[in-house]
Amino acid sequence: MNSKENSSAGSFFGRMASAITAFSGSTMAFVMATALVLVWALTGPLFHYSETWQLVINTGTTVITFLMVFLIQRAQNKDSLVLHLKLNELIAATKGASNRLINAQDFSEEEIRLLHDFYCTLAEMAKKDNDLGKTHTVEEAEDNHNEKVAAHLD
Repeated sequence: MNSKENSSAGSFFGRMASAITAFSGSTMAFVMATALVLVWALTGPLFHYSETWQLVINTGTTVITFLMVFLIQRAQNKDSLVLHLKLNELIAATKGASNRLINAQDFSEEEIRLLHDFYCTLAEMAKKDNDLGKTHTVEEAEDNHNEKVAAHLD
């Protein structure tokens, strides 16, 4: 399969997955699923509530759930990526914002924890200031840190 075929197949799958995901979250899908369960329940006496009758609903719901997990995860991955791209654009376009946070989703857990701790510290500093208009930046914190390091070296 060449790259053009690969691209169109991916595009077809993408369109199909998006359509299924959108439909599965619709009122119509819920009504259809509810109707299916009601029909199954109403046919119970007809089939004497047999093991086969129970197996039909168990197998059907298991297969549908299994497939939907992958479609939902795909949709969440796409939404997450788009959200990251939008945030990256805002960071890149905002004067004074730290470009180091672009693609922060790729940081290690340790780096994320350190940044989280840093921003918690900034939040505490802001609370103590009692001035909602005053902000602290990563750069200000680094300047303060470098001044402390320089003072200890002297």
